[in-house]
Order: sequence, then structure tokens, then C-alpha cells
Amino acid sequence: MPSAPTAKGRATRARIVEGAAEVLRERGVSFATLDDIRDRTGTSKSQLFHYFPDGKDELLLAVARFEADRVLEDQQPHLSSLDSWESWDRWRNAVLRRYELQGDQCPLGALFLQVGRSRPGARAIVAELMRQWQEFLAAGMRALRARGLVSRELDVDRAAAALLAGIQGGVAILMSTGDSAHLKAALDVGIEQLRGRAGGAERP
Repeated sequence: MPSAPTAKGRATRARIVEGAAEVLRERGVSFATLDDIRDRTGTSKSQLFHYFPDGKDELLLAVARFEADRVLEDQQPHLSSLDSWESWDRWRNAVLRRYELQGDQCPLGALFLQVGRSRPGARAIVAELMRQWQEFLAAGMRALRARGLVSRELDVDRAAAALLAGIQGGVAILMSTGDSAHLKAALDVGIEQLRGRAGGAERP
């Protein structure tokens, strides 16, 4: 990826990526063109290729990173402060609201279909998104554990991985059917299982 050494250059590149994300959401990854993106962002062809010399695929990867960041941003500030059952409920509602609004149209998924999930860059974006998301969940579980709200024996990393896997399964079903019931179940059962470990001791 070419660097943007100046503040102006970084701002220009960010503006192109954000504008491209808007176009792709509105028109779809398969139908949006570089000319559409140039018109939206007010950039010339030479300027676009200065920041993205490999063309559309490189730009799509940059937009995928942008969309991946939005997945976590849309869960804030709740995702960073999962230290009470009330905060977990607020986070649960934020996740559900985000994906119900998104429905069966997933910009991130469409981008990866276009550039190919097997590409190292695409795989790295997904891996980093999942790593960060799981770390936020694990940190929240540690906060509950520190307050004595879950057992000291809770394996937070394993529990966070299981909760995240459930969410992703629910999202996949929502995208396939338009029904959020499975996502709700994954969130609710995951949190209920944590609550079942309240009081500093495991249930029998």
C-alpha cells in the first residue's frame, strides 16, 4: 500500500475510501465503477491511482478495512465498557440493531466476494476484525470477573470465542433468511450462560 506521508495526503486517501464506501453501499460492489467513485469524491483518475496504483481491487480492500472498522465502531461505546450486566444488555441491543438495519445486504461480505476471500489481504482483514472483537468481549468478561459477577474459573478467551462464533452464525442466517431470531438467540443464550456463572461459583 503506498504511503500518504502528509496530513493532506492521508486526508485525501481517507476521503476517497469513505466516499467509495458510500458508493458501494448505494450501488452495490458489482455495479459501482471507478468513475462513480471519482465523481463522488471529486478526485481525478491520476489522483485515484496515486493512492491505489493496483486499481479497483486495491481500493476495495481499503474499503473492506473501513467497513470492518465500522463493525466495531457501531458497537461503541458499549463494547469498550462491558463491566456490568446492564452494559452487556446495551451492547446486545446495539449488535442486534446494527445487523437488523443491515438486513441481508452485507457490504463487507460483498467486498470479499468481489476481491476473493482467499487473497492474503482479505483474510488478514477478517482475522484482525475477529481478533479485536474477541479481545473486547474477553476484556468485558474479565471486568465481570474482577467485580465478582462471574466465576474466577471462567475461561474468558474460550467463552469470548464461543460467543463470537454464535454471533457470526446468527448473522450468516440473518443474511440468508432475513430473520434475526438466531442472532437474538446467540446473543441472549451467550449472556445467559455468563449470568449463570454469577456469584463467584459455577452452577452444578
